[in-house]
Amino acid sequence: MEIKHGLHLSQRPALIMTQRLQQALKLLQVPTLELQQILKNEIVQNPLLEEVDDIVESEDQAKLDGEENPLERLEQEPEPEPNAPEGDGKEEIDWTDFMQDDFDKSYLPQTEENTEFFEKVPVRRDSLNQHLTNEIHLLSLSDEDLALAEILIGSLDDRGYLATPLEDLAELTGASVAEIERVLVIVQTLDPPGIGARNLRECLLIQIKAKGQEGGLAWRIVDEQFENLKNNKRADIGRALKVTPEQVQEAIDSLSQLSPKPGLEVSDEEVKYVVPDLLVERVDEQYVVLLNDKNVPRLRINQAYEAVLKGQRKVDATERDYIKGKLNSARWLIQTIEQRRRTMIKVMTCIIAEQREFFDKGIQFLRPLTLQQVARQIGMHESTVSRVTTNKYVQTPRGVFELKFFFSSGLSTDDGEDVSAKTARDRIKNLIAEEDPKDPHSDQKIAEVLHADGLNIARRTVAKYREQLKILPARFRRRV
Repeated sequence: MEIKHGLHLSQRPALIMTQRLQQALKLLQVPTLELQQILKNEIVQNPLLEEVDDIVESEDQAKLDGEENPLERLEQEPEPEPNAPEGDGKEEIDWTDFMQDDFDKSYLPQTEENTEFFEKVPVRRDSLNQHLTNEIHLLSLSDEDLALAEILIGSLDDRGYLATPLEDLAELTGASVAEIERVLVIVQTLDPPGIGARNLRECLLIQIKAKGQEGGLAWRIVDEQFENLKNNKRADIGRALKVTPEQVQEAIDSLSQLSPKPGLEVSDEEVKYVVPDLLVERVDEQYVVLLNDKNVPRLRINQAYEAVLKGQRKVDATERDYIKGKLNSARWLIQTIEQRRRTMIKVMTCIIAEQREFFDKGIQFLRPLTLQQVARQIGMHESTVSRVTTNKYVQTPRGVFELKFFFSSGLSTDDGEDVSAKTARDRIKNLIAEEDPKDPHSDQKIAEVLHADGLNIARRTVAKYREQLKILPARFRRRV
């Protein structure tokens, strides 16, 4: 059989990721705060877009549906004659198209003359390095010690631990190890306590010393019995230090109040607030879904270009092509935003229908749900639902949740109904919260209790969920 190269033409449907399609997918995925900034940038770049405060959705929707498409009129109407008059100037102008508020002074808020307005100045948070440097400059140190202290501060990691060996710092600075260690003791007196430690044991000792408890039982446990403390061998600690189990328990409770990573108490990261993209409110016996887009700019086509679109103004071909392109882009953006709005509401409405018991009764009744189930019910692709639920939050009568919260795998029960994995984690958390501190439940005991309640779950699954909840094993939860 002879094999040779050849060219063949064929026609087949294919999805091409055009620039507009990429823009639509991006707008669908971004949260509301980011969408607000994107639309403001579009208003600046596209002169045919304008922001309005109050618009009638029915009229805008009629324009989007093509009842009066200015682009079609622009293509159908002939070009005006070169010598044709541009108008006799007697046509009455409707200024309301240009001034939406009619410059009504009564619309302006009335304020007292003596009212003071304070500018909102953003608060800048210092980093750990800046915080400690400011502190060290308040001390009376020689220039040599101050230079070494700044190098030590610069060698701390985010936890506040000294990450560089003293020998390497001595080689870098030319100072002796003894000199660097002497300055390190000064750095360890800075706030927050525990800064400059080389390991967890030293970090705890520094904090105990700062509280004035040096030499006490907590100090002795960390200084002399640190390995037994890590392994929670309280009986061995009591025998070695010749104290009662109750005293050991009290000292360990005081140690639990210390910070193992003191550097994280000083962070230059700004607090990130969650702004819900959707609102769910209960009206009588029904749940109503609303889009939280009150701060998102409302867009429409700028009416100032109506004369150009109707052919009443003489413009060259380049200007007409520019306006046609911007008009096309503006209409596409407005349609995309409206489609995003409908899609998000449709997805959230489907989630409420599937998780109705959760909204009525609580997390114990959260059902297993997948993206594929929602996509099949609303007639969309699974990737579209994934984009809608990514990095978006909803405010409900039961609190603020990420949309991904409502999707989870399921565990089988004896009655044949599946239970959400989040429900299982909540039940494990409640069992541990209600256990006897002197005899905490092991993972096997928790699995047996859940089995008795009809939930089929393995011990290793209990251990996995417990670790996700950041709960220690039973031997570390045991108290005297």
